[in-house]
Amino acid sequence: MKQTRKTFLKVLGASTMIAAINPTRASQMAAAAPKTDLNLGIASYTLRKFDLDETISMVKGLNIKSIAFKSMHMPLESSEAELKTISQKVRSAGLDLYGAGVIYMKTEAEVNLAFKYAQAAGIKVIIGVPVPEVLALAEQRVKETGIKVAIHNHGPEDDVYPSPKSIMDKIANMDDRLGLCIDVGHTLRSGYDPATEIKKYKARLYDVHLKDVNSSEPDGSTLEMGRGVLDLPSVFKALDKINYTGVIAAEYEKDGDNPLPGLAESIGYARGIMAML
Repeated sequence: MKQTRKTFLKVLGASTMIAAINPTRASQMAAAAPKTDLNLGIASYTLRKFDLDETISMVKGLNIKSIAFKSMHMPLESSEAELKTISQKVRSAGLDLYGAGVIYMKTEAEVNLAFKYAQAAGIKVIIGVPVPEVLALAEQRVKETGIKVAIHNHGPEDDVYPSPKSIMDKIANMDDRLGLCIDVGHTLRSGYDPATEIKKYKARLYDVHLKDVNSSEPDGSTLEMGRGVLDLPSVFKALDKINYTGVIAAEYEKDGDNPLPGLAESIGYARGIMAML
């Protein structure tokens, strides 16, 4: 049966209340949502206050299968053996450790470290911020390893990569495996429509950071999905239209000490949208 917007919003309202009252039940509701072709994953920065075992447990509780690790869960300075142990533990738990980031690369040494790290962990995509001065080296490493680099835009505070356009202006003539991680919240705060940017740069889109924000102005901040001003249905429609095959990584930056209620609400909201596509 096709859901109407009114029905969806009624269900969402009930889900929101349950999420606020009972995080465990919220996780179960998020996990039980219908499957879709789009792959909803998570950026582990969301769970930055939790250790590896806790992070794996919470992600599995939400029935999320794909994760990109920030360095607090898999430290950049780890040895090759340590990286293999961590990545194997994650994959043995049934999770796809597809990416890592955001990784900042300002020097030749940092570029080389990022690619060695990704190779040792079996990672397919580096979500990174290589400054323009090291882009040529990053391109060389991409060609050598086959590992993609999805450059992350960080909004109006970022003088180098505030928007997807600012990234593409610098990499348009480089290897196609140098591409974008479009952060939809930062994109909106930079004055661009995320859905339009997704369609415009579809050929070089390798990762998406999904969030909602309370304002489209530069000072907007993250909150639970569906409570803000970002048109998330249009984002999912755009991703569906371009047949996006990468991961849509939820990044819930609010409530670092207790993110599960808001995260579960957000995942449930996102899955509700996907069920209506």
